[in-house]
Amino acid sequence: MKQIKTVDAIGHVLCHDITQIVKDQVKGPRFKKGHIIKKEDIEVLLNLGKENLYVFEKNENMMHENDAVEVLCKLCFNDYMDKSDISEGKIELTSQIDGLFKVNREELLKVNRFGEMMIATRRGNMPVKKGDKLAGMRIIPLVIEKNKMEEVSSLINHPILQIKPYKFKTAAIITTGSEVYKGRIKDTFTPVIIDKLKEYDVEVVYHSLSLDDHQMTTSKINEALAQGVDMVICTGGMSVDPDDKTPLAIKNSGAKIVSYGAPVLPGAMFLLSYKNKTPILGLPGCVMYSKRTIFDIVLPRIVADDPITSDELASLGEGGLCLNCPVCTFPHCGLSR
Repeated sequence: MKQIKTVDAIGHVLCHDITQIVKDQVKGPRFKKGHIIKKEDIEVLLNLGKENLYVFEKNENMMHENDAVEVLCKLCFNDYMDKSDISEGKIELTSQIDGLFKVNREELLKVNRFGEMMIATRRGNMPVKKGDKLAGMRIIPLVIEKNKMEEVSSLINHPILQIKPYKFKTAAIITTGSEVYKGRIKDTFTPVIIDKLKEYDVEVVYHSLSLDDHQMTTSKINEALAQGVDMVICTGGMSVDPDDKTPLAIKNSGAKIVSYGAPVLPGAMFLLSYKNKTPILGLPGCVMYSKRTIFDIVLPRIVADDPITSDELASLGEGGLCLNCPVCTFPHCGLSR
């Protein structure tokens, strides 16, 4: 490309979009890449502050922003995604489905530290709805060296972004607590869990009460597993009080404990385990009365059959403090690491 004075541009072909911004009225391309400048365009361009323009000048070693952003898009694009048209050198990706959005942070960092290019995404490991915006990308200059785009492409072996459809459809809830089992107080925990599961179209097909007795709770867990449920959720009995037996009951079921405890408030006493591939969760009492907790972070991953490691739970500490905002913005808040 080459730079020429706007007043001398009649007949030349623009090599970039020119944006017009009018406060509270319009923001978008006034002239698109490829537009042939006409006499009547000159005054408009000058009013947009364009004393000079960039027009095409063929160079086989350089790549235009529109072609370069397609390269970035290929590094991100995956199943269940829609791609926008290129506008002002930018492509945006949106979700075709409700699902779990995942970001390969290491690969994303490779691109963004490369220079002269960028990919911005929403937070990974969080739920998205059909039509939600996932990412936007562009290169910074109007043109970039072809070999630079080839080099960054060679560094990325798998798509940076992924959407995992929800798979788990059935759940068992075991409500522990002698006071509930004996009818001394009403069970207010189970309805909360049922409502949260409904957000992901998960049906509760097994529900049972249990005393604060680890043998009884273990028996209930194994009974639920025998029915082939996709997940088992145990409510209550998660503290270190002598009467709270749920962690022992889960362990005695034969489940492998991933973590007992998570650096998230509310939700520190959360327990995650798997028996074979079936997740068994121990939920602390805060899930019953707090709007958002550790359960809201792990549930989308559980429902998408996305195994969670102890290191991933440990990494939730940064951003794991709920600020009890007057208007909850979850999953777009500090709790959504």
